[in-house]
Amino acid sequence: MLEDLKLRIIRSAVAAEQSGLCRQRSGNFSMIDRERGLIVISPSALDRNTIEIDDIPVISMNGDIVEKGKRARASTEYPMHIKAYETRADISSVIHTHSEYATVFAVKGKPIKPVVFEAFFYGVRTAVAKYGRPGTARLAESVVDPLRDADVCLLKNHGVLVVGGAIEETLLKAQYVEDVAKLYYLSICLGNGAPDVIPAEEFELYKEETARNNIPSNSRAAEQTAGYACPDGY
Repeated sequence: MLEDLKLRIIRSAVAAEQSGLCRQRSGNFSMIDRERGLIVISPSALDRNTIEIDDIPVISMNGDIVEKGKRARASTEYPMHIKAYETRADISSVIHTHSEYATVFAVKGKPIKPVVFEAFFYGVRTAVAKYGRPGTARLAESVVDPLRDADVCLLKNHGVLVVGGAIEETLLKAQYVEDVAKLYYLSICLGNGAPDVIPAEEFELYKEETARNNIPSNSRAAEQTAGYACPDGY
């Protein structure tokens, strides 16, 4: 069932492991078939390099098991994925990582400021969710308000949640989030005051230029640049 989606999840999970976005079997990945109301989600605690299509479970929007994974259950974070799909009817994939630099800001409860233009490709904004213990309903509920404003949600004391269309594009967003977080963190470490951020009007102009030059970008992410105001702190 939904073998194509399962294969894409495996490929994305392996790529995330290889790039360092997820380590020690942390993080989880999902895609949704909106017509059937089914979610394909990564299994819990398996070595990603050994995952096969039969290991990927399928669940309903109620969390019921539609198809079991061969060796493991669905990720314990499935309530958070369901809540993301309920909140955002425009998304088709959800990725949760524990990428190092972005998680530093999640621990501090601080958004990642747009210090380079790569932030454009995930919508500039990173919203911070309130704390919730992994796998709980409290964590799932915590992402609702942040996801109404952004494609990237920093989970307090936990990690990063990124949503989007094709899972391959969502994975790229997650990588951009980590890249910007690293540059922002290192610029803070240099001292001499807070690092300069790119003004909102510059992102607006950049959005126009990318559209004019047919540079691929996520339309929802591009829309999020409108009216962006950089939060205080650091």
